[in-house]
Amino acid sequence: MTDKLKQYIALFGGLLSAVLLFLQALNVNLWWLNDQTIDTFINVLVTAVPFILIVYGVYKNSYIVTKQAKEQEELLKQKGLK
Repeated sequence: MTDKLKQYIALFGGLLSAVLLFLQALNVNLWWLNDQTIDTFINVLVTAVPFILIVYGVYKNSYIVTKQAKEQEELLKQKGLK
């Protein structure tokens, strides 16, 4: 999954680079949009997105967060499955 995720993030980075080249061709200069900021943004996505997915997975699989999860935990304990 992480390889596919990195491919999508790299694809997004390529799209940003293409937008940058298009704007430069039109002689539009956005000082905050350059190769360095695009690379930095891609690096942030490569590290942050998997972290967010892991946090979400832990949240969804935790038995202490929601009322339904607590009820499910009790049911598993009653059946001896936990």
